[in-house]
Amino acid sequence: MASFTSFNLAKQLLTSVPKLARSYATPASTKAVKVPLALHGIEGRYATALFGAASKQQTLEKVEAELSKIKIAIEKDSKIRNFLEDPSLSRKNKKASIEALLKDGKYSETTKNFFVVLAENGRLPVTTKIINSFQSLMVANRGEVPVTIITAKDLDPNILRRLEKSLTNFLDQGQKLIVTNKVNPLILGGLVVEIGNDKTIDLSVSSKLAKLNKLLTDAI
Repeated sequence: MASFTSFNLAKQLLTSVPKLARSYATPASTKAVKVPLALHGIEGRYATALFGAASKQQTLEKVEAELSKIKIAIEKDSKIRNFLEDPSLSRKNKKASIEALLKDGKYSETTKNFFVVLAENGRLPVTTKIINSFQSLMVANRGEVPVTIITAKDLDPNILRRLEKSLTNFLDQGQKLIVTNKVNPLILGGLVVEIGNDKTIDLSVSSKLAKLNKLLTDAI
């Protein structure tokens, strides 16, 4: 399959990308603290509450760093995951264990108190989802708009710079583009652009072939 030229890539991207800020950073507020992103679901509510508490305590960056370490530990250690997700353990026992684990002074009071609340409310099984949501809030708070450009092979640096420049034109003042290029041979050619966590622009050859196959199948 023929690959897209840099001109075609930039042109198609420009006609496909709406105003990034509209879908990515819609301000909301919780009491006196404004949060940069409206989140939903259990993980969204808890992440927003933590953001508000950490903001008032001026510990946002510290809490973010602590949660990142905890997330890595959860991903690497199956025993920790099993503990968080084990329904046979009572909330009281989980709370006591959490307090013992976090009492050594390495964690802020904001983080300690938050995990105690999660244990008391039986929300430890969704810890990773809550951390992911909190990280999304922090990214938006810094005005960062994460964009992943997926291509069948490593993108030429010149083309990547042109795409970044095209995308930057859609940012609001104060926002910063964070671009990552990932390789997935299965898309065959073209590209897929993922903006934040909720928007995807599929300009891949595999997508075009799938649409063509569907048209042919429907016509038979």
